[in-house]
Formats: sequence, structure tokens, C-alpha cells
Amino acid sequence: MEKHCTNSQVKGVSTGTTILAATFNGGVVICSDSRASIGGEYVSSKTINKVIQVHDRIFCCMAGSLADAQAVIKAAKYNLSFHSVQMESPPLVIAAASVLKELCYHNKDELQAGFITAGWDKKKGPQVYVVSLGGMLVPQLVTIGGSGSTYIYGYVDAKYKPNMSREECLQFATNALALAMGRDNVSGGVAHLVVVTETGVEHVVVPGNKLPKFHDE
Repeated sequence: MEKHCTNSQVKGVSTGTTILAATFNGGVVICSDSRASIGGEYVSSKTINKVIQVHDRIFCCMAGSLADAQAVIKAAKYNLSFHSVQMESPPLVIAAASVLKELCYHNKDELQAGFITAGWDKKKGPQVYVVSLGGMLVPQLVTIGGSGSTYIYGYVDAKYKPNMSREECLQFATNALALAMGRDNVSGGVAHLVVVTETGVEHVVVPGNKLPKFHDE
């Protein structure tokens, strides 16, 4: 006999931990921690990279249901690849964010996934966009998401400055992740950071024991 489980019996794997993106003078930093959780209590994986490349200079961070987010990103990567062939040029960052927005909006009753999209293009330079769970698209200079973000809104508001240098923005993002990971029970592991500029893409991984410490743990 086939058995069916209700939503109250099964909790999906979530990536709602800590994600962040910020623009600086000439580029953008997008980053996340590396944990996935079930029900906001049990850490199911310590090695998830939530910073996903959807095109050459466009990345996104995912929050919400891991299965939903992976399905949306897979569809978005296919659409952007087809779009770039049609246009005979790399897609714009807003185009990538719009694809994610359309996928989230048209499937909002079935999906539980939100995204931060960030990257660089020749038309507008560095950009950051938030795609909400229901499919709303909002441009931002800096944005945070996930369960760990609730602990760092004050830090982000106080410390972020437009047109920071690359080094300042990297330190700002690393500090923000470290603060969230130190307080949130399902944020942790390593910090995955990606720097996107006109000249290319740089991946930075900061091990947990190398992150800044702001209080005794």
C-alpha cells in the first residue's frame, strides 16, 4: 500500500541561513555561509555552496526550500543560455533577475524560494537585485537574507557605504557573515564569497576558524 506523508510530517531542506550581496566601486560581492537546515533546527549539511553562477558574470544566492531553489536556478540557467545565443551577447544582470522573478511569480503557490541576484554588465556595471518568495523584484545597493540576517540588520545599516573599495566591501561582507554565523544556530561552516568586476570573477573561501570573532564563543 502506498503511503502519503503530510506537510506536518515532512520538513523540507532549507537554505534559509545567511546570504548577502553588496555593490562597491566597480564591482559587487555576493556571499553566503555553507549550512542547510531542516525545520530551522537540524543542520542537514555543512558544505552547501549557496552562491550559484547562472552566467559568466552573474551569480545568485538562494534562500528557502533547497529543492525549489535548485529547480528554479536550473531553469534560469537554461533560459539565460538560450537568451545569450539569441542576443549574441552576454545577458544583462536585470535579465537574469527578471527570469528568476517570472519563474517565482508564476509558480508562487508551489514554490518557497527567494533569491539575491548580483553581477556586472557593460550597460549598468555592478548591480544587486532581490527576488522575493512571491516574485517581487527590487534593486538594492546592499541586501541580506536568511535566518541569520535578523541578527545583522543593524550592522549592515551602520557599516555599509556606497562606493567602498573592493577590500572594504570584502571585509564588510566577511564581518557580516561572521556576526550572523556567531548568533544564528543554523548558520555556520565556511564563508563563500564571490567578487564580480569588469575584469572577471574571483572566488574567496574563508574557513570557519579564520573568520573574525566579535565575542567569546
